[in-house]
Amino acid sequence: MKAVLSMIPQLIRASIENDMRTVESSALTILRKLKTEEPAISAEIAKALSYHGVGAAVTRSVGIDPPPTDRDTFMSLARVEEPNVIEPKIVLSEENSMLIDRFIKERSLAEKLLAAGVTPPTSLLLYGPPGVGKTFLTSLLSHKLGLPLITLDLASSISSYLGKTGQNLKKVIEYAQSAPSILFLDEFDAVAKRRDDPGDLGELKRIVNVLLKELENWPIQSIVVAATNHADMLDKAIWRRFDRAIEIGLPDLGARKALWLHYLGSYLNTIDEDFILVLAKVTEGKSAADISQLSERIIRQVIVDDIEPIQAVIYQLKSVSEDNKFNSLFAKTAKDILGKKVTQKTIANWLGISPSTLSHHINTNKEE
Repeated sequence: MKAVLSMIPQLIRASIENDMRTVESSALTILRKLKTEEPAISAEIAKALSYHGVGAAVTRSVGIDPPPTDRDTFMSLARVEEPNVIEPKIVLSEENSMLIDRFIKERSLAEKLLAAGVTPPTSLLLYGPPGVGKTFLTSLLSHKLGLPLITLDLASSISSYLGKTGQNLKKVIEYAQSAPSILFLDEFDAVAKRRDDPGDLGELKRIVNVLLKELENWPIQSIVVAATNHADMLDKAIWRRFDRAIEIGLPDLGARKALWLHYLGSYLNTIDEDFILVLAKVTEGKSAADISQLSERIIRQVIVDDIEPIQAVIYQLKSVSEDNKFNSLFAKTAKDILGKKVTQKTIANWLGISPSTLSHHINTNKEE
């Protein structure tokens, strides 16, 4: 097994460089070394190599046909991914966690429901502001249910040619319905607009009608998940066609703390957990994507500048906030949560302000 692990960096380098000869030779070596201890994995590698050897799509080796293409450009109309081996990390509110767990459970017990004459859920509408985890949630469903994920970015699929958008969309829908899978319709509002929108094109109105019909008759074997940042733009009839509509809002305090711990915990283990709570409090209104991006900046700054983690945290948070408002909020929050763990002088040093200015911020907050 150690020999197999030592080959992974070479395999990754060859894949990035599109060096198929090295990829094939490395895969063959790994196949041989795993043949005795991991025969199933060895057989899967052999099957993938055999499909590639005859010029067929490698995904066919795991029962996934290649996606349809545009008739004129020959470009793929969707991206197809195998279910993630590692479970994607996503932090949801307690209510949304229960709703998603329920959806997964009902899908897992599809046969039992059908035997009782009840149809399992086949569609899910996710709505909320950008960066809250709608795409990650769809990857989680793919992982949990073991279904390939077909992603269609509707905004980039709209063609300027009359009738072309509808044709392309119908191709992808038929492809997703042909085998067990999850079809992810990102930026759903791009085509599922209200039919009473006076500025809309007749072509898009026809597409809404196609979508309504397809959603109503979606096959039990597959799932369709739609995501939108603009729920108010959707046609009213669209909402009724989905088994569930879940609003994914900005993370609450508990979720923000979990996100900071997830992104910073393993890298910056010198940061006290109470300080993480301070971070969660002062980043109210930030999305999961915001916290992920800030965490990457913080870690990079710690590594590159070789500074204390808290210095990097303060610097990066200030870069996305109004200095005076941030100083005031952070001063009061840090004092309330950290209490006697740190002195006011320490908090002032973190913020790069004088102790007297810090006292002013804290007292001003108390009066307010």
